[in-house]
Amino acid sequence: MDVTRTRREREPDGSGRDIGRARALARLALLCLAGAVAFVAAAGQWAVLVLGLVGLALAGAGLWWALAHRGPARLLGALLAVAAPVGVLVLYAVSGLWVVAIAALASWTAALACARSALRRLRKPHGMHSRSSRPPRRPVIIMNPRSGAGKVGRYGLVERAQRLGARVILLDLDSDPDPVALARQAIAEGADLLGVAGGDGTQALVAGVAAEHGLPFMLLTAGTRNHFAMDLGLDREDPATGLDALTDGVELRIDLGDVSGRPFVNTVSFGTYAEIVQSPDYRDAKAATALDQLPDLLAGEAGTALEVRADGRELPAPQAVLVSNNPYARADPLGGGRRPRLDDGTLGVIAVRVEGPAQAAEVVLLGEWAGGITSLTSREVVVEAEEELIPVAVDGEALTLPTPVVCTVRPGALRVRVPRHRPGAPYAAPSVDWRRVLRLALGRTPFPSEKKTAKNQEHSDA
Repeated sequence: MDVTRTRREREPDGSGRDIGRARALARLALLCLAGAVAFVAAAGQWAVLVLGLVGLALAGAGLWWALAHRGPARLLGALLAVAAPVGVLVLYAVSGLWVVAIAALASWTAALACARSALRRLRKPHGMHSRSSRPPRRPVIIMNPRSGAGKVGRYGLVERAQRLGARVILLDLDSDPDPVALARQAIAEGADLLGVAGGDGTQALVAGVAAEHGLPFMLLTAGTRNHFAMDLGLDREDPATGLDALTDGVELRIDLGDVSGRPFVNTVSFGTYAEIVQSPDYRDAKAATALDQLPDLLAGEAGTALEVRADGRELPAPQAVLVSNNPYARADPLGGGRRPRLDDGTLGVIAVRVEGPAQAAEVVLLGEWAGGITSLTSREVVVEAEEELIPVAVDGEALTLPTPVVCTVRPGALRVRVPRHRPGAPYAAPSVDWRRVLRLALGRTPFPSEKKTAKNQEHSDA
């Protein structure tokens, strides 16, 4: 098999030299961490640390009040969320603590960078394998002309695809087209590749048909966010570059998610987010709709009470649940995320429950390690409720599904054809567990979880 990788997918060779470098980086991380503490201790200004933590905690509490209340309480919460960190910076400046604060922050930043680099080398994640394959003879690409604010027309995708020998099916959105029916008809007429230029929801439906018939699937980054394309390492700036897969492409074998018989390529959301996207006003006014509904949802006065089990493990009454086709590198709710792999054969599960300003402050301070956040991997996730139908967001599409809703993963079910030369997926910074960094620096045996594959871990550092 001809295995190729993009430039950013190349990984360490797994030699002892990599372990040695990882230990050196871990020791440097601890040295930088000690430096941050030394700057504060030498100046005798522990107030720098205390004020910074208090500012972050108050900002988190203020954000909770802004989201969970209406009227004056929301206004006061928003003011607190902004004023707390600004007030800390002003105090640093007028009291002369800013020099110590900057020095300590620089050392802390260096410590985090070294620790993440050490853990990445320790884990030695490897890129998804690809194989060369013959170009398709009868490719069919389904295009949504309105997706991504008209990227299909703006980049001339129809004409470019046709010049390369592809048949293009433009969706007539005024007639409520069925991408699944169109894909099946294309196969019946002899298509040997199915492609999509559209959003993730359309991609998932057509990908399901391709997987069912064992045909390769291709996508052009003509959507708005293009999350799936990002994790495949495609060029999200110029969707036309995806057409290179027709003439000089390779195939990846990746997993396909399934939620109650419907395929998904990215995520399935339950709870708060799923409730919000059901609103007809959401697409035109996302922020306003969310702010209007969040107080009732967070207070438990609206929405559906969920019972969630991941491989039999019960999750404690989450307000929101995100099930992903392969786990995200980080479960930090305040940061962006991506999936290092799409062929691990597992679902990622992130459950969130924040019941008050104290827990909100904990999330701000601890991120994914906060007590209100549960992150794990699973083969099957079952979501139940007292209601017969519950709101679900599948790859961003608002649906209602009968309970119980069952999410599974189909390992290696989808053949994806991508350009041989593509930018590659952006680097995903791993989570930092200082206990592991310390053990690595001391040359001790890694934790047992580090000897397992990523699919058996609750937090991925890839």
